[in-house]
Amino acid sequence: MKILFALTALSCSTFAMAQTTRPTQTVEKFTTRITIDVDLNHLVYLPPDYKKDPAKRWPLVIFLHGAGERGSNIEKVKSWGPPKLVEGGKDFPFVLISPQCAEGKWWEPAAINSLLDKALATYAIDPDRVYLTGISMGGYGTWATAMAYPERFAAIVPICGGGDAWRASRLKDLPVWAFHGEKDKIVPIQRSEEMVDAVKKAGNADVKFTRYPDAGHDSWTEAYNTAELYEWMLSHKRKPSQ
Repeated sequence: MKILFALTALSCSTFAMAQTTRPTQTVEKFTTRITIDVDLNHLVYLPPDYKKDPAKRWPLVIFLHGAGERGSNIEKVKSWGPPKLVEGGKDFPFVLISPQCAEGKWWEPAAINSLLDKALATYAIDPDRVYLTGISMGGYGTWATAMAYPERFAAIVPICGGGDAWRASRLKDLPVWAFHGEKDKIVPIQRSEEMVDAVKKAGNADVKFTRYPDAGHDSWTEAYNTAELYEWMLSHKRKPSQ
């Protein structure tokens, strides 16, 4: 009995010591480089006078389409927005690049940023006059890309999109003009409201928000037919702080 008691006492003492030993966590660092494959078919429009003055640098507008235009048929990108207007015979005083997102994919900000790098290296573009716009999924892509790379753009025009409002402080110095239809049942107007409110709260004083009372999801047709949109957009240059 004395031997059993001694063993029991020793076991209890060992358990008590284990309980009083604090767990430890070590600090380690993980560093790596992640690359993505970028494969974007895209339409390119050059103004009529593009080749007349080799020294001139032109504004650039990047247009991001919606979910319905994804795939491998680049003609689908001409369904809406500036590419549609160009196809109908309209001339613009800027270079227009309209990429196509692959089927089942979403706009990836890093891919748009790489496309911009390619455009700057290929065409006579003023890097201080680069603008980003898009509709629906492209509206989301516009918000996301601008928040990822705010220093690349002079102004953005997201139409019937939305985004991560908690990141809106990234856009405190970037002019924004958002458009949305109040009867939109696919992307509720609250998505744009959240972003616009957040950008304003971040201290951005150059924010416009146009609401179309009778428009559903297609608020882009009226928006892109508004001459003031292009005048406002092209009036901006990238700020030195960007």
